[in-house]
Amino acid sequence: MAQGFSIFETAIGPCGIVWNEYGIIGVQLPEATLGRTRLRLQKRFREAREAASSPEISAAIEKIIALLRGERPDFSDAKLDIKTLPEFNRRVYEIASAIPHGAVMTYGEIAAKLGEKPQAARDVGKALGENPIPLIIPCHRVLAANGRPGGYSGSGGVKTKLKLLTIEGAKLSDEPSLFEKLPLSARSGR
Repeated sequence: MAQGFSIFETAIGPCGIVWNEYGIIGVQLPEATLGRTRLRLQKRFREAREAASSPEISAAIEKIIALLRGERPDFSDAKLDIKTLPEFNRRVYEIASAIPHGAVMTYGEIAAKLGEKPQAARDVGKALGENPIPLIIPCHRVLAANGRPGGYSGSGGVKTKLKLLTIEGAKLSDEPSLFEKLPLSARSGR
């Protein structure tokens, strides 16, 4: 089955998308340079060849660009091909995909939604670390307990995860932010 890919510019750098006849099979987050992004994508998807994208793939690209600009695109109509991935991972990705823009969930909360014991949070983290389609399947919206970021397997690691959450305006804990602690109006010193 033929695989195509496209590299495109975003607000955080060059990203890539990979597809086959059934749908999107991968998204590549930016590396330090365009060349490194391309190399990483081609290493992950050895059979993929650069190709013109279909209207469906072009729409997904535009939504990724919009997301990284701070907009709230809806990926629910994105056609993904994840049928060959492990069933547990697909279940985790289904829950992660339902996390709204700007919201977060913990690995433990996903384990509970799956009907698993709390110890399965580690398995949830492993599945998210194997997510081939970040951003469309928003694994960056899943945190460790107590608002800690946890891991992130994408380029740049946790730093990238926090950047994505910042772009989305996600609140990582119930603690007020620096600016939320300020009074609504400040007294004049005159």
